Amino acid sequence: MDIEELRTFVEVADAGGVSPAARRLGVSKSIVSRRLFRLEAELGVQLLARTTRGAALTEAGATFRDYAARVCAEIEVARETILPAGKLRGRLRVSAPLSFGPTHFAPVLADMARRHPQLHIHTCYSDRFVDLIAEGYDCAIRVGYLQDSNLIARRVGPIYGKLVASPDYIKTHGSPEKPEELVSHQALMQGTEAWQFMDGDEIITVHPRGRFKADNATALAAAALAGLGIAWIPDGVTHQYLASGALVPVMTRHPPPPAGVYVIRPPGQHPSRKVRVLTEMLIECFEQAPNFAGVGR
Repeated sequence: MDIEELRTFVEVADAGGVSPAARRLGVSKSIVSRRLFRLEAELGVQLLARTTRGAALTEAGATFRDYAARVCAEIEVARETILPAGKLRGRLRVSAPLSFGPTHFAPVLADMARRHPQLHIHTCYSDRFVDLIAEGYDCAIRVGYLQDSNLIARRVGPIYGKLVASPDYIKTHGSPEKPEELVSHQALMQGTEAWQFMDGDEIITVHPRGRFKADNATALAAAALAGLGIAWIPDGVTHQYLASGALVPVMTRHPPPPAGVYVIRPPGQHPSRKVRVLTEMLIECFEQAPNFAGVGR
């Protein structure tokens, strides 16, 4: 049984259709269809029911998918085991944030590709939280405070941020001095997140409110510059605005606790060597250059 046929079937099952699976695999839809046809012919059973909206697993397909995924994972481990020490091959799909990603994480991924000529690295830069399993990513680099999930996270370094606002906003609305005063201000947020602040050794959690939301730190900085409200933004995005006076720090007696940069992967017994190597390279960057994330600490 061809391993590429098994792998293709798992991708189609997880992606929900031939087209998204073809994009993940980097091959044409016709190749995906031929591999599925050969696999079903060999097994003598229909694994997928094709519909106008994609492909759904049959009862046999749902049962076979888990076995096929385990076989593919074991083959991948075996391939990595017999490679010369330090060599990587195959494909690594990474989700990285649009904030910091192209400027800070892209050089690390490029260096990884340079060190491992047989490795194919596909990176998607977006500040939305992708579904690693459903969208077929090996791992994600995420910045900030992690939400609870069944994903496995490894912290690779710290990132610092602060509350900022424009001088015009402060002149019009005043500057909050305590966390509880934030509820009377317009907050610029990514969603419905909570903000945390330090009061000595105690962490205070606040649920701010606001009418302007964006999933990108640069966009939130633009809103703060326009005087729309107060934002928590990483220092790497705001340091130039703070230096020029276009933005000013707010509530400095209660700083937010340091956030983190994490490598997130789907649950499993062991991370692949590719994910481990990327994680180690990012940790090394933070250890060698404390200002790696542009935080000026």
